[in-house]
Amino acid sequence: MELQLNDSQLAIRDLVRRFAREQLAPQSARIDREHAFPAQIIAELAKLGLMGIFIPERYGGAGMDHISYALALEELAVACASTAVIVSAHSSLACWPILAAGTEAQQARFLPAMAAGQALGCFALTEPEAGSDAAAQRSRARAEGEGYVIDGTKNFITNGPQAAVAIVFAVTDPGAGHRGISAFIVPTDSAGFEVVRTEEKLGIHGAHSAQLRFTQMRIAADLRLGEVGSGFKLAMQTLDGGRIGIAAQAVGIGRAALERALLYAGQRRAFGAPIGSFQAVQMKLADMAVELDAARLLTWQAAARKDAGAAHSKEAAMAKLFASEAAMRAANEALQIHGGYGYTREFPLERYYRDAKITEIYEGTSEIQRLVIAARVLETRAASASGKSRFTAVVHRGRHAFPPCRTLNSNPCTRPRISPATTRTGWATPGSFPTPAACTVRCTAGGCGRCVSSQVSVCPKTPTRASIFSWAMARPAYLPLSICLP
Repeated sequence: MELQLNDSQLAIRDLVRRFAREQLAPQSARIDREHAFPAQIIAELAKLGLMGIFIPERYGGAGMDHISYALALEELAVACASTAVIVSAHSSLACWPILAAGTEAQQARFLPAMAAGQALGCFALTEPEAGSDAAAQRSRARAEGEGYVIDGTKNFITNGPQAAVAIVFAVTDPGAGHRGISAFIVPTDSAGFEVVRTEEKLGIHGAHSAQLRFTQMRIAADLRLGEVGSGFKLAMQTLDGGRIGIAAQAVGIGRAALERALLYAGQRRAFGAPIGSFQAVQMKLADMAVELDAARLLTWQAAARKDAGAAHSKEAAMAKLFASEAAMRAANEALQIHGGYGYTREFPLERYYRDAKITEIYEGTSEIQRLVIAARVLETRAASASGKSRFTAVVHRGRHAFPPCRTLNSNPCTRPRISPATTRTGWATPGSFPTPAACTVRCTAGGCGRCVSSQVSVCPKTPTRASIFSWAMARPAYLPLSICLP
Protein backbone atom coordinates (compact mmCIF):
# COMPACT_ATOMS: atom_id res chain seq x y z
CA MET A 1 0.00 0.00 0.00
CA GLU A 2 1.23 3.48 -0.84
CA LEU A 3 1.70 5.27 2.50
CA GLN A 4 2.15 8.71 0.97
CA LEU A 5 -1.07 10.71 0.91
CA ASN A 6 -1.85 12.27 -2.46
CA ASP A 7 -2.55 15.96 -2.99
CA SER A 8 -6.30 15.53 -2.83
CA GLN A 9 -6.12 13.62 0.43
CA LEU A 10 -3.76 16.17 1.98
CA ALA A 11 -6.08 18.97 0.89
CA ILE A 12 -9.16 17.43 2.52
CA ARG A 13 -7.20 16.68 5.70
CA ASP A 14 -5.96 20.27 5.95
CA LEU A 15 -9.38 21.71 5.13
CA VAL A 16 -11.13 19.70 7.83
CA ARG A 17 -8.34 20.30 10.35
CA ARG A 18 -8.67 24.05 9.90
CA PHE A 19 -12.47 23.92 10.16
CA ALA A 20 -12.32 21.71 13.23
CA ARG A 21 -9.84 23.94 15.05
CA GLU A 22 -11.47 27.26 14.17
CA GLN A 23 -15.18 26.48 14.24
CA LEU A 24 -15.83 23.13 15.91
CA ALA A 25 -13.36 22.97 18.82
CA PRO A 26 -14.60 26.19 20.45
CA GLN A 27 -18.10 24.67 20.65
CA SER A 28 -17.22 21.11 21.67
CA ALA A 29 -17.42 21.64 25.44
CA ARG A 30 -20.84 23.31 25.11
CA ILE A 31 -22.11 20.54 22.82
CA ASP A 32 -21.10 17.98 25.42
CA ARG A 33 -22.36 19.92 28.42
CA GLU A 34 -25.75 20.78 26.90
CA HIS A 35 -26.21 17.51 25.00
CA ALA A 36 -26.74 19.77 22.00
CA PHE A 37 -27.08 18.39 18.49
CA PRO A 38 -24.65 20.52 16.38
CA ALA A 39 -27.10 21.40 13.62
CA GLN A 40 -25.23 24.50 12.46
CA ILE A 41 -21.94 22.60 12.33
CA ILE A 42 -23.55 19.86 10.23
CA ALA A 43 -24.87 22.51 7.84
CA GLU A 44 -21.38 23.97 7.48
CA LEU A 45 -19.89 20.52 6.91
CA ALA A 46 -22.45 19.97 4.15
CA LYS A 47 -21.29 23.18 2.45
CA LEU A 48 -17.76 21.76 2.50
CA GLY A 49 -18.99 18.55 0.86
CA LEU A 50 -18.32 16.40 3.92
CA MET A 51 -21.84 15.02 4.31
CA GLY A 52 -21.44 13.33 0.95
CA ILE A 53 -17.70 12.87 0.91
CA PHE A 54 -17.70 9.57 -1.00
CA ILE A 55 -21.06 10.01 -2.74
CA PRO A 56 -20.46 10.35 -6.51
CA GLU A 57 -20.48 13.84 -7.95
CA ARG A 58 -23.48 13.04 -10.14
CA TYR A 59 -25.54 12.92 -6.93
CA GLY A 60 -24.02 16.06 -5.50
CA GLY A 61 -21.31 14.38 -3.44
CA ALA A 62 -17.59 15.07 -3.33
CA GLY A 63 -16.73 11.73 -4.97
CA MET A 64 -13.67 11.19 -2.79
CA ASP A 65 -12.13 7.94 -1.54
CA HIS A 66 -12.37 6.27 1.86
CA ILE A 67 -8.88 7.30 2.90
CA SER A 68 -9.99 10.91 2.54
CA TYR A 69 -13.11 10.01 4.52
CA ALA A 70 -11.01 8.51 7.33
CA LEU A 71 -8.76 11.57 7.38
CA ALA A 72 -11.77 13.87 7.68
CA LEU A 73 -13.33 11.86 10.50
CA GLU A 74 -10.08 11.81 12.47
CA GLU A 75 -9.79 15.59 12.28
CA LEU A 76 -13.41 16.07 13.34
CA ALA A 77 -12.98 13.66 16.26
CA VAL A 78 -9.94 15.53 17.55
CA ALA A 79 -12.23 18.52 18.08
CA CYS A 80 -15.57 16.82 18.82
CA ALA A 81 -16.23 13.08 18.85
CA SER A 82 -19.99 13.68 18.74
CA THR A 83 -19.77 15.49 15.41
CA ALA A 84 -17.49 12.81 14.00
CA VAL A 85 -19.93 9.99 14.75
CA ILE A 86 -22.89 11.95 13.38
CA VAL A 87 -21.04 12.22 10.07
CA SER A 88 -19.86 8.60 10.25
CA ALA A 89 -23.31 7.13 10.92
CA HIS A 90 -24.84 9.25 8.18
CA SER A 91 -22.17 8.42 5.61
CA SER A 92 -21.06 4.84 6.31
CA LEU A 93 -24.32 3.43 7.61
CA ALA A 94 -27.00 5.31 5.65
CA CYS A 95 -25.51 6.64 2.42
CA TRP A 96 -23.27 3.68 1.63
CA PRO A 97 -26.01 0.96 1.64
CA ILE A 98 -28.00 3.02 -0.84
CA LEU A 99 -24.91 3.33 -3.02
CA ALA A 100 -24.17 -0.38 -2.71
CA ALA A 101 -27.61 -1.92 -3.13
CA GLY A 102 -29.97 0.83 -4.25
CA THR A 103 -31.53 1.10 -7.65
CA GLU A 104 -30.75 4.11 -9.82
CA ALA A 105 -34.15 5.51 -8.91
CA GLN A 106 -33.49 5.10 -5.19
CA GLN A 107 -30.07 6.70 -5.46
CA ALA A 108 -31.41 9.63 -7.44
CA ARG A 109 -34.25 10.11 -4.98
CA PHE A 110 -32.30 10.02 -1.70
CA LEU A 111 -28.59 10.68 -2.22
CA PRO A 112 -28.67 14.31 -3.46
CA ALA A 113 -30.46 15.50 -0.32
CA MET A 114 -28.24 13.35 1.90
CA ALA A 115 -25.07 14.69 0.25
CA ALA A 116 -26.34 18.24 0.70
CA GLY A 117 -26.95 17.68 4.40
CA GLN A 118 -30.67 18.30 3.93
CA ALA A 119 -31.57 14.73 4.89
CA LEU A 120 -29.62 13.09 7.71
CA GLY A 121 -29.47 9.31 7.69
CA CYS A 122 -29.52 6.60 10.34
CA PHE A 123 -29.05 2.82 10.43
CA ALA A 124 -31.76 0.87 12.25
CA LEU A 125 -30.40 -2.63 12.90
CA THR A 126 -29.95 -3.06 16.67
CA GLU A 127 -32.95 -4.23 18.68
CA PRO A 128 -33.63 -4.82 22.39
CA GLU A 129 -32.74 -8.50 21.92
CA ALA A 130 -30.59 -8.25 18.80
CA GLY A 131 -27.31 -6.51 19.54
CA SER A 132 -24.17 -8.53 18.89
CA ASP A 133 -26.50 -11.29 17.65
CA ALA A 134 -27.77 -9.12 14.83
CA ALA A 135 -29.53 -12.02 13.11
CA ALA A 136 -32.00 -12.33 16.01
CA GLN A 137 -34.27 -9.67 14.52
CA ARG A 138 -37.85 -9.47 15.76
CA SER A 139 -39.02 -6.58 13.60
CA ARG A 140 -41.34 -7.88 10.89
CA ALA A 141 -42.09 -6.66 7.37
CA ARG A 142 -44.98 -8.37 5.65
CA ALA A 143 -45.86 -7.87 2.03
CA GLU A 144 -49.30 -6.35 1.67
CA GLY A 145 -50.81 -4.91 -1.48
CA GLU A 146 -48.19 -2.92 -3.37
CA GLY A 147 -45.87 -2.50 -0.42
CA TYR A 148 -44.87 -3.65 3.04
CA VAL A 149 -46.16 -3.17 6.57
CA ILE A 150 -43.37 -2.98 9.18
CA ASP A 151 -43.70 -3.48 12.93
CA GLY A 152 -40.87 -3.53 15.44
CA THR A 153 -38.53 -1.69 17.80
CA LYS A 154 -34.93 -0.55 17.30
CA ASN A 155 -32.47 0.50 20.01
CA PHE A 156 -29.50 2.89 20.28
CA ILE A 157 -29.97 4.35 16.80
CA THR A 158 -27.42 7.14 16.24
CA ASN A 159 -29.01 10.18 14.54
CA GLY A 160 -32.44 8.64 15.17
CA PRO A 161 -34.15 11.80 16.47
CA GLN A 162 -32.86 14.01 13.62
CA ALA A 163 -32.80 11.55 10.71
CA ALA A 164 -34.93 12.06 7.63
CA VAL A 165 -33.94 8.68 6.16
CA ALA A 166 -33.59 5.39 8.02
CA ILE A 167 -32.09 2.16 6.70
CA VAL A 168 -34.35 -0.36 8.42
CA PHE A 169 -33.86 -4.11 8.70
CA ALA A 170 -36.80 -6.43 9.28
CA VAL A 171 -37.71 -10.08 8.85
CA THR A 172 -39.68 -10.87 5.71
CA ASP A 173 -39.41 -14.68 6.01
CA PRO A 174 -39.33 -15.88 9.65
CA GLY A 175 -38.48 -19.44 8.62
CA ALA A 176 -35.32 -18.55 6.70
CA GLY A 177 -33.08 -17.43 9.55
CA HIS A 178 -30.70 -14.61 8.63
CA ARG A 179 -31.60 -15.17 4.96
CA GLY A 180 -35.09 -14.01 5.79
CA ILE A 181 -34.02 -10.46 6.71
CA SER A 182 -34.60 -7.67 4.21
CA ALA A 183 -33.56 -4.02 4.15
CA PHE A 184 -35.70 -0.96 3.50
CA ILE A 185 -35.17 2.77 2.92
CA VAL A 186 -37.68 4.44 5.21
CA PRO A 187 -38.51 8.16 5.19
CA THR A 188 -38.91 9.02 8.86
CA ASP A 189 -42.07 11.02 8.19
CA SER A 190 -43.82 7.76 7.32
CA ALA A 191 -47.00 7.13 9.31
CA GLY A 192 -46.21 4.70 12.12
CA PHE A 193 -42.57 5.80 12.57
CA GLU A 194 -41.98 6.98 16.14
CA VAL A 195 -38.99 8.16 18.17
CA VAL A 196 -39.81 6.66 21.56
CA ARG A 197 -36.98 8.22 23.58
CA THR A 198 -33.50 9.69 23.34
CA GLU A 199 -30.96 7.84 25.46
CA GLU A 200 -29.03 9.43 28.32
CA LYS A 201 -25.45 8.32 27.65
CA LEU A 202 -22.03 8.43 29.28
CA GLY A 203 -20.43 10.24 26.34
CA ILE A 204 -20.81 11.57 22.79
CA HIS A 205 -23.62 13.73 24.15
CA GLY A 206 -24.07 15.73 20.96
CA ALA A 207 -24.81 12.62 18.89
CA HIS A 208 -28.29 11.58 19.92
CA SER A 209 -29.17 7.89 20.09
CA ALA A 210 -32.80 6.87 20.14
CA GLN A 211 -35.19 4.01 20.48
CA LEU A 212 -37.41 3.81 17.40
CA ARG A 213 -40.77 2.09 17.09
CA PHE A 214 -42.58 1.08 13.90
CA THR A 215 -46.31 0.46 14.26
CA GLN A 216 -48.19 -0.67 11.17
CA MET A 217 -45.77 1.45 9.16
CA ARG A 218 -46.67 1.18 5.49
CA ILE A 219 -44.04 1.76 2.83
CA ALA A 220 -44.05 1.28 -0.93
CA ALA A 221 -42.48 -1.80 -2.47
CA ASP A 222 -39.94 0.35 -4.30
CA LEU A 223 -38.40 1.28 -0.94
CA ARG A 224 -37.06 -2.23 -0.38
CA LEU A 225 -33.26 -2.00 -0.57
CA GLY A 226 -31.75 -4.90 -2.50
CA GLU A 227 -33.31 -8.30 -3.01
CA VAL A 228 -35.72 -9.94 -0.59
CA GLY A 229 -33.67 -11.80 2.03
CA SER A 230 -30.42 -9.95 1.32
CA GLY A 231 -30.69 -7.57 4.26
CA PHE A 232 -28.42 -9.37 6.71
CA LYS A 233 -25.61 -9.61 4.16
CA LEU A 234 -26.00 -5.92 3.36
CA ALA A 235 -25.94 -5.05 7.07
CA MET A 236 -22.68 -6.95 7.61
CA GLN A 237 -21.08 -5.35 4.54
CA THR A 238 -22.20 -1.94 5.75
CA LEU A 239 -20.71 -2.52 9.19
CA ASP A 240 -17.39 -3.54 7.62
CA GLY A 241 -17.17 -0.07 6.14
CA GLY A 242 -18.64 1.61 9.20
CA ARG A 243 -15.88 0.18 11.37
CA ILE A 244 -13.35 2.11 9.32
CA GLY A 245 -15.16 5.29 10.29
CA ILE A 246 -15.25 4.34 13.98
CA ALA A 247 -11.56 3.46 13.89
CA ALA A 248 -10.83 6.93 12.46
CA GLN A 249 -13.00 8.50 15.17
CA ALA A 250 -11.09 6.57 17.83
CA VAL A 251 -7.74 7.69 16.42
CA GLY A 252 -8.98 11.28 16.59
CA ILE A 253 -10.09 10.98 20.22
CA GLY A 254 -6.78 9.38 21.16
CA ARG A 255 -4.84 12.05 19.30
CA ALA A 256 -6.72 14.80 21.13
CA ALA A 257 -5.77 13.17 24.45
CA LEU A 258 -2.13 12.85 23.41
CA GLU A 259 -1.91 16.46 22.23
CA ARG A 260 -3.33 17.68 25.54
CA ALA A 261 -0.96 15.44 27.48
CA LEU A 262 2.05 16.73 25.55
CA LEU A 263 1.02 20.33 26.17
CA TYR A 264 0.47 19.75 29.88
CA ALA A 265 3.68 17.76 30.31
CA GLY A 266 5.63 20.71 28.96
CA GLN A 267 3.89 23.28 31.16
CA ARG A 268 3.32 21.52 34.47
CA ARG A 269 6.30 21.60 36.80
CA ALA A 270 7.00 19.33 39.76
CA PHE A 271 10.16 18.83 41.81
CA GLY A 272 11.70 21.78 40.00
CA ALA A 273 11.27 20.46 36.44
CA PRO A 274 8.58 19.98 33.76
CA ILE A 275 6.87 16.66 34.34
CA GLY A 276 7.62 15.78 30.71
CA SER A 277 11.25 15.38 31.72
CA PHE A 278 10.38 12.46 34.00
CA GLN A 279 10.72 8.97 32.56
CA ALA A 280 7.41 7.81 34.03
CA VAL A 281 5.57 10.44 32.00
CA GLN A 282 7.74 9.92 28.92
CA MET A 283 6.91 6.21 28.87
CA LYS A 284 3.20 7.01 28.80
CA LEU A 285 3.62 9.54 26.02
CA ALA A 286 5.73 7.15 23.95
CA ASP A 287 3.22 4.30 24.28
CA MET A 288 0.37 6.59 23.30
CA ALA A 289 2.21 7.87 20.22
CA VAL A 290 3.18 4.39 19.03
CA GLU A 291 -0.30 2.93 19.46
CA LEU A 292 -2.07 5.81 17.75
CA ASP A 293 0.26 5.75 14.75
CA ALA A 294 -0.27 2.00 14.44
CA ALA A 295 -4.04 2.47 14.72
CA ARG A 296 -3.98 5.12 12.00
CA LEU A 297 -2.06 2.83 9.62
CA LEU A 298 -4.48 -0.04 10.27
CA THR A 299 -7.34 2.34 9.47
CA TRP A 300 -5.71 3.51 6.25
CA GLN A 301 -5.04 -0.08 5.23
CA ALA A 302 -8.71 -1.01 5.65
CA ALA A 303 -9.80 2.14 3.80
CA ALA A 304 -7.37 1.44 0.93
CA ARG A 305 -8.69 -2.09 0.54
CA LYS A 306 -12.26 -0.84 0.49
CA ASP A 307 -11.34 1.72 -2.18
CA ALA A 308 -9.71 -1.04 -4.22
CA GLY A 309 -12.81 -3.22 -4.04
CA ALA A 310 -10.94 -5.87 -2.06
CA ALA A 311 -12.22 -7.87 0.89
CA HIS A 312 -11.72 -5.77 4.01
CA SER A 313 -13.79 -7.37 6.78
CA LYS A 314 -10.73 -8.55 8.72
CA GLU A 315 -8.80 -5.34 8.17
CA ALA A 316 -11.74 -3.17 9.27
CA ALA A 317 -12.22 -5.27 12.39
CA MET A 318 -8.50 -5.05 13.18
CA ALA A 319 -8.54 -1.27 12.74
CA LYS A 320 -11.60 -0.75 14.92
CA LEU A 321 -10.40 -3.14 17.63
CA PHE A 322 -6.93 -1.69 17.90
CA ALA A 323 -7.90 1.96 17.46
CA SER A 324 -10.73 1.87 19.99
CA GLU A 325 -8.62 0.21 22.65
CA ALA A 326 -5.68 2.52 21.89
CA ALA A 327 -8.00 5.53 22.25
CA MET A 328 -9.25 4.28 25.59
CA ARG A 329 -5.71 3.76 26.86
CA ALA A 330 -4.61 7.16 25.55
CA ALA A 331 -7.52 8.92 27.27
CA ASN A 332 -6.81 7.09 30.51
CA GLU A 333 -3.08 7.84 30.46
CA ALA A 334 -3.59 11.47 29.46
CA LEU A 335 -6.02 11.90 32.33
CA GLN A 336 -3.46 10.30 34.67
CA ILE A 337 -0.75 12.69 33.49
CA HIS A 338 -3.06 15.59 34.35
CA GLY A 339 -3.62 14.19 37.84
CA GLY A 340 -6.47 15.79 39.76
CA TYR A 341 -7.01 18.41 37.07
CA GLY A 342 -7.77 15.69 34.56
CA TYR A 343 -10.65 14.52 36.73
CA THR A 344 -12.35 17.91 36.61
CA ARG A 345 -14.44 19.44 33.87
CA GLU A 346 -12.07 22.37 33.71
CA PHE A 347 -10.01 20.22 31.33
CA PRO A 348 -11.39 18.10 28.44
CA LEU A 349 -9.68 14.87 29.54
CA GLU A 350 -12.77 13.50 31.26
CA ARG A 351 -14.74 14.10 28.03
CA TYR A 352 -12.16 12.22 25.97
CA TYR A 353 -12.34 9.37 28.47
CA ARG A 354 -16.15 9.19 28.25
CA ASP A 355 -16.20 9.55 24.47
CA ALA A 356 -13.50 6.94 23.86
CA LYS A 357 -15.40 4.19 25.66
CA ILE A 358 -18.21 3.94 23.13
CA THR A 359 -15.76 3.16 20.32
CA GLU A 360 -15.19 -0.21 22.00
CA ILE A 361 -18.92 -0.91 21.89
CA TYR A 362 -20.85 0.41 18.89
CA GLU A 363 -20.72 -1.06 15.39
CA GLY A 364 -19.49 -4.29 16.97
CA THR A 365 -17.93 -4.66 20.40
CA SER A 366 -14.24 -5.43 20.83
CA GLU A 367 -15.24 -9.01 21.58
CA ILE A 368 -17.11 -9.27 18.28
CA GLN A 369 -14.14 -7.76 16.42
CA ARG A 370 -11.91 -10.47 17.84
CA LEU A 371 -14.37 -13.13 16.68
CA VAL A 372 -14.43 -11.63 13.17
CA ILE A 373 -10.63 -11.51 13.02
CA ALA A 374 -10.25 -15.03 14.38
CA ALA A 375 -12.76 -16.40 11.87
CA ARG A 376 -10.85 -14.84 8.98
CA VAL A 377 -7.39 -15.96 10.06
CA LEU A 378 -8.64 -19.49 10.80
CA GLU A 379 -10.32 -19.57 7.39
CA THR A 380 -7.07 -18.57 5.73
CA ARG A 381 -5.11 -21.18 7.70
CA ALA A 382 -7.60 -23.93 6.85
CA ALA A 383 -7.47 -23.04 3.18
CA SER A 384 -3.68 -23.03 3.21
CA ALA A 385 -3.61 -26.45 4.84
CA SER A 386 -5.98 -27.84 2.19
CA GLY A 387 -3.82 -26.59 -0.66
CA LYS A 388 -6.14 -23.77 -1.65
CA SER A 389 -5.01 -20.21 -2.17
CA ARG A 390 -6.92 -17.03 -1.56
CA PHE A 391 -7.17 -14.86 -4.66
CA THR A 392 -8.74 -11.56 -5.49
CA ALA A 393 -9.40 -10.80 -9.13
CA VAL A 394 -10.01 -7.16 -9.85
CA VAL A 395 -11.32 -6.07 -13.23
CA HIS A 396 -10.98 -2.33 -13.59
CA ARG A 397 -10.57 0.55 -15.97
CA GLY A 398 -7.11 0.26 -17.46
CA ARG A 399 -5.04 0.09 -14.26
CA HIS A 400 -4.17 -2.37 -11.54
CA ALA A 401 -5.90 -1.95 -8.21
CA PHE A 402 -2.81 -3.45 -6.55
CA PRO A 403 0.81 -3.36 -7.75
CA PRO A 404 1.42 -6.48 -9.85
CA CYS A 405 3.55 -9.14 -8.18
CA ARG A 406 4.75 -10.65 -11.45
CA THR A 407 3.69 -9.98 -15.02
CA LEU A 408 3.15 -13.31 -16.75
CA ASN A 409 1.55 -12.17 -19.96
CA SER A 410 0.88 -9.04 -21.93
CA ASN A 411 -1.74 -9.26 -24.63
CA PRO A 412 -0.90 -7.38 -27.85
CA CYS A 413 -4.47 -6.14 -28.14
CA THR A 414 -5.29 -2.58 -27.19
CA ARG A 415 -6.01 -1.77 -23.56
CA PRO A 416 -9.74 -2.18 -22.92
CA ARG A 417 -12.25 0.03 -21.23
CA ILE A 418 -14.41 -2.17 -19.06
CA SER A 419 -17.36 -0.67 -17.20
CA PRO A 420 -18.41 -0.99 -14.49
CA ALA A 421 -15.47 -2.05 -12.32
CA THR A 422 -15.95 -5.56 -10.97
CA THR A 423 -14.38 -7.56 -8.16
CA ARG A 424 -14.58 -11.31 -7.74
CA THR A 425 -13.09 -12.97 -4.69
CA GLY A 426 -13.06 -16.67 -3.86
CA TRP A 427 -11.10 -19.81 -3.09
CA ALA A 428 -9.10 -20.89 -6.11
CA THR A 429 -8.14 -24.47 -6.91
CA PRO A 430 -7.54 -25.93 -10.36
CA GLY A 431 -10.84 -26.49 -12.10
CA SER A 432 -12.93 -24.56 -9.54
CA PHE A 433 -12.90 -21.01 -10.85
CA PRO A 434 -15.97 -18.81 -11.27
CA THR A 435 -17.92 -18.92 -14.48
CA PRO A 436 -16.52 -16.20 -16.76
CA ALA A 437 -18.65 -13.23 -17.64
CA ALA A 438 -19.69 -12.57 -21.21
CA CYS A 439 -17.14 -10.68 -23.25
CA THR A 440 -18.02 -7.00 -23.39
CA VAL A 441 -15.00 -5.61 -25.29
CA ARG A 442 -13.35 -7.20 -28.32
CA CYS A 443 -10.13 -6.31 -30.12
CA THR A 444 -10.59 -4.64 -33.49
CA ALA A 445 -6.90 -4.45 -34.41
CA GLY A 446 -6.48 -6.35 -37.67
CA GLY A 447 -9.99 -7.74 -37.26
CA CYS A 448 -8.83 -10.35 -34.71
CA GLY A 449 -12.18 -10.27 -32.85
CA ARG A 450 -10.79 -11.74 -29.63
CA CYS A 451 -11.84 -10.55 -26.17
CA VAL A 452 -9.43 -7.81 -25.22
CA SER A 453 -7.05 -8.55 -22.34
CA SER A 454 -4.24 -6.52 -20.85
CA GLN A 455 -2.10 -8.51 -18.45
CA VAL A 456 -2.20 -11.05 -15.66
CA SER A 457 -0.16 -10.62 -12.51
CA VAL A 458 0.36 -13.47 -10.04
CA CYS A 459 2.46 -13.59 -6.90
CA PRO A 460 5.42 -15.95 -7.23
CA LYS A 461 5.98 -18.97 -4.99
CA THR A 462 2.39 -20.13 -5.01
CA PRO A 463 1.58 -23.70 -6.05
CA THR A 464 -1.45 -22.66 -8.05
CA ARG A 465 -0.12 -19.78 -10.12
CA ALA A 466 0.26 -21.89 -13.25
CA SER A 467 -3.33 -23.14 -13.02
CA ILE A 468 -4.63 -19.62 -12.36
CA PHE A 469 -2.61 -18.32 -15.31
CA SER A 470 -4.01 -21.02 -17.57
CA TRP A 471 -7.55 -20.34 -16.38
CA ALA A 472 -7.19 -16.59 -16.89
CA MET A 473 -5.76 -16.94 -20.39
CA ALA A 474 -8.62 -19.20 -21.36
CA ARG A 475 -11.17 -16.69 -20.08
CA PRO A 476 -10.11 -13.28 -21.42
CA ALA A 477 -13.45 -11.71 -20.52
CA TYR A 478 -12.10 -11.48 -16.97
CA LEU A 479 -9.14 -9.37 -18.08
CA PRO A 480 -7.36 -7.02 -17.41
CA LEU A 481 -6.82 -8.92 -14.20
CA SER A 482 -4.59 -8.65 -11.15
CA ILE A 483 -4.26 -11.75 -8.95
CA CYS A 484 -2.24 -11.70 -5.76
CA LEU A 485 -1.91 -14.67 -3.45
CA PRO A 486 -0.74 -13.95 0.10
